[in-house]
Amino acid sequence: MDTLLVINAVFNTGQIVATRGVYDLERENPDFDKFVQKSLNRHVKGDWGDVDDEDKQANDQALKEETRLLSAYNDDRFPKNGVATIWIITEADRSATTILFPDEY
Repeated sequence: MDTLLVINAVFNTGQIVATRGVYDLERENPDFDKFVQKSLNRHVKGDWGDVDDEDKQANDQALKEETRLLSAYNDDRFPKNGVATIWIITEADRSATTILFPDEY
């Protein structure tokens, strides 16, 4: 995650950070790094990824109410401990966006 480019965001991301697990895999695997970048760009455009309809509606409401946003993105090419999912969470005050594996929450 050396260089992150966010295009056409529909909300402020604040500082973008990643957990050690995500960061280390990005450094090891350029394809995973691209997956994270693509997922982040989906998140900031309001494409919440692989969450259920209820969570998508909650995120749409959170945009209006300025509460926490949570997206999930899956890619079976990158299993970590059997999990091929990353979460991207933007805090309610929009001060930070964190990219993490679910087991790091």
